[in-house]
Amino acid sequence: MSLIDISPLVHDGIDVWPGDVPFRARKSLEIKHGANLDLGAMETTFHVGAHADAANHYVEDGADAASMPLGHYYGPCQVIEVDVGRGRRIFPRDLPCTVEAPRVLLKTGTFPDPDAWNDDFAALSPEVVGQLAVQDVVLVGIDTPSVDPFDDKELLSHKALHEHGMANLEGLVLDHVRPGLYTLIALPLRIRGADASPVRAVLVP
Repeated sequence: MSLIDISPLVHDGIDVWPGDVPFRARKSLEIKHGANLDLGAMETTFHVGAHADAANHYVEDGADAASMPLGHYYGPCQVIEVDVGRGRRIFPRDLPCTVEAPRVLLKTGTFPDPDAWNDDFAALSPEVVGQLAVQDVVLVGIDTPSVDPFDDKELLSHKALHEHGMANLEGLVLDHVRPGLYTLIALPLRIRGADASPVRAVLVP
């Protein structure tokens, strides 16, 4: 099976949302120091790299990562390249083609380096979320750290997704992916109480 990896490399240099917990890994045992095995641990935000938000991230008493519907994160999807400027929301008029799959990944190119943070990435509008919901889309992914702009404290697009029962993926890497139809595999971890889960997101051509 040929897989296209659309996840950034998670390492000490990956950027996270300003003020969030950065990725740090440490070794408690190492073979090169005489141990019989290597053993390590990590500390980081649940929102590191490619990740799926849980509803409790933005809605009081929302469901946690352990309760996320796995079916949303596996199945037919469509990668759509949108021509939007930095700092802009994506509106229905910005979609250049017909939606043909129940999962849509938006390629904006406005967050080009996961290791070098920029605030002016593109994001969704509540209007495009509503339009996609009408077309029976169950998941929207994007190649930026958030479906909302950096300075949106109300999280309007997150809440629109929740209102329509839709899932999201954030932090994807799509610069090497051609627009078109694929199968998405991006299952979240079953972490009780977590407000998100890292995923290893891949596409099957």
